[in-house]
This record gives sequence, structure tokens and C-alpha cells, in this order.
Amino acid sequence: MDIQENFVNKVAASGLITFNLEDYFHPGERVVYDIKDNLFHGLMLREKDFREFIKTHDWPAYAGKNVAVICSADAIVPTWAYMLLANKMKPYANEVVFGSLETLEAVLFAKALSKIDINAFAGERVVIKGCADIDVTVAAYVEITNLLTPVVKSIMYGEPCSTVPIFKRKD
Repeated sequence: MDIQENFVNKVAASGLITFNLEDYFHPGERVVYDIKDNLFHGLMLREKDFREFIKTHDWPAYAGKNVAVICSADAIVPTWAYMLLANKMKPYANEVVFGSLETLEAVLFAKALSKIDINAFAGERVVIKGCADIDVTVAAYVEITNLLTPVVKSIMYGEPCSTVPIFKRKD
């Protein structure tokens, strides 16, 4: 018996474009700077002491790092203190944000995704890759969905062989 089978790769023939958020992950080190270490008796920030710290601290130690600035103590910290920290870190650090490491990741992804030519996806069927070797934040998935929705034909989540529909243009 002579059986000839033709296998068709339906995924390859589907015209789906896979969008991998891992490609937009900034590889730099993430660090948290907790201003609580600058507090007087753990309660408040004294300007004279803080300005002396600002003058003497090793700012080049933040070179190339992504910094999340927080205050983990329930303390009185004036806004200008965070501004001074950002001003001194930014010439060295890749990114400085106020907030948690999750906030930092959201900002890093948002900046990377904002550089994409979204019009290159116009009318396309896009799968946002779901499985990742790194921890991609939910904020990154929301951001790419917001960016792609106005231009794509459809958005799906997962892998090309197994997707969850997110959006489909009705025109």
C-alpha cells in the first residue's frame, strides 16, 4: 500500500505574528534604594544631614543600574528629598523611579514598548507570547495590548498553537 501523506503546518500558514515581550526586557541590574536609612531616628528626614549624605555618597555605584526609590518606614519625607536622589542617581543609573520593583519593571517595559513602530502591525493577527523565561509584568501585557488594539486585526494571548482571543476587529 502506497500512502502519501502531506503534512501542513497550519501555524506557519496562519499568518500569525508572534510578539514576545521578553525581547523588550532591559537586562540591567535592578536595585532598591530605601530612603529609610537616611531618616533621623527612623521618623523624619533632616535636611542638613541629608544634604551632607548627598554630597558624600558614592553615586557612580549606580552606573547602569535600574533603581526603584522607596521609603519603607512610616515617616515624614519631603518630596524634594526624592527629587535630590533622582537628580544625583540619574547621571549614572539607566532608570530611576519612585516606587516598587514592580513599578520599575512597568516603567522599563513602557519605555521600551513606546519605541515600537506600531503601524508595522497594522491589519495583522498578533499573538502576544504567554510563556516567558523572565518575569514579564502584567503591566507590560496591558501596555502592549493598549498599543496594538488600534491597529491590528486581532490580538491573542499564548502560543500560536494554543491561544486565548483578546481582541478582534469587527470591520
